[in-house]
Amino acid sequence: MKNYTKLGFQIPQVLLPKAGTDLTRWAVIACDQFTSQPEYWNDVERTVGDAPSTLRLILPEVYLEKPGEGERIQTTQQAMKTYVDKGLFETYEGLILVERQAAGKTRRGVMLALDLECYDFNKGSQSLIRATEGTILERLPPRIKIRSGAPLELPHILVLIDDPQDTVIGALAARKAAMKKIYDFDLMLGSGHLTGYFSSDPADEQALVSALEKLADPAAFASRYGVSADLGVLLFAMGDGNHSLATAKAIWEQIKLKVGMDHPARYALVEIENVHDAGLEFEPIHRVIFDVREEVITALKRHFGSRLSVETANSAEEMTAAVDSQSGDSQVVGLVTPQGYALVRIQQPETNLPVGTLQLFLDAWLKAGGAARIDYVHGADVVTQLGSQPDNAGFYVPGMDKSDLFKTVVLDGALPRKTFSMGEAKEKRFYMEARRIA
Repeated sequence: MKNYTKLGFQIPQVLLPKAGTDLTRWAVIACDQFTSQPEYWNDVERTVGDAPSTLRLILPEVYLEKPGEGERIQTTQQAMKTYVDKGLFETYEGLILVERQAAGKTRRGVMLALDLECYDFNKGSQSLIRATEGTILERLPPRIKIRSGAPLELPHILVLIDDPQDTVIGALAARKAAMKKIYDFDLMLGSGHLTGYFSSDPADEQALVSALEKLADPAAFASRYGVSADLGVLLFAMGDGNHSLATAKAIWEQIKLKVGMDHPARYALVEIENVHDAGLEFEPIHRVIFDVREEVITALKRHFGSRLSVETANSAEEMTAAVDSQSGDSQVVGLVTPQGYALVRIQQPETNLPVGTLQLFLDAWLKAGGAARIDYVHGADVVTQLGSQPDNAGFYVPGMDKSDLFKTVVLDGALPRKTFSMGEAKEKRFYMEARRIA
């Protein structure tokens, strides 16, 4: 395995299931999707049946804090050992180019193992690898239980680079005809198609490294973002899977003095994607509140006072259109309750993004006992369907322009948590590749 310490990554040894494995049943969607829709995961169970599957190697978050959680974690780690002992995997050391087709779009990525010594998810970080949104420390313990002692990692982590000329992944994709196709199959439950190409050619590796070196050049970085040359370079920015990478970092910090700096747990396998990829779209992440114990508008008025105004919307379409087209100094979010739809307008907001202003209210309201719990969902249809159910409320928020991501993080630090999503739920990354971490 080749390390590029100054660039914060390693060329990984990737494990893939051997020929003959039913890959449609092998690959399942990221564990943090459809967390309020157990029917989706019931469909996954029926689809997988008793076939080898990454479903047996992960813990879908729909099962967190439910009876049997501890047993599921144990069986997950045991399944990893069983699959390894049975020789299910074959090893690839080199570059894997990933092409994902979903919702009529194709996006590309490359698999790398990021050096956790170069990653800091804390606020104000100047590390080479950074979080793009706030990390919720309370979400780490169950993930730590799953990863601690596990022999394998399976990533759903997507990490972004800011490469307007597409010199890294685009250059590799231009050579895919000369690469070995190592998987090519339809994903389950209407989530599109996945193709992988493998290269062990040193020329491909060197071209990728040289392109990343240019992106990471301090002078070029300072010029690109109009910042001081002594500011830390941001090369890799979190896209999806922020808490999974934070979990890997937390465990590494716990064990590194015992295991030494050459241990495989120092690295985390991720897919790198270009924020400028035409097939990549940023989608907003909406909020759904469950077991509401106080009338929502009353709580909003108490929090925002005279800065708040609420207007009735006649339909979900009218609500979403108003939120998506908003302009001016005020901020607008949509509200869905069993009584209907409304537009919540906030003057003199506390943050630059409506989702950040809303989250400050939600955090305080839930802490005060105004509702039982919150979930973060994708798609207008999901927030309206869940928000309109008895004792629930949904908040529809606008998206952000993906071209603003890097500059915003460089200048302002991490965004409010759950600000954006890289695609709708069914476009999320599927577990496919594995890597040894013990």
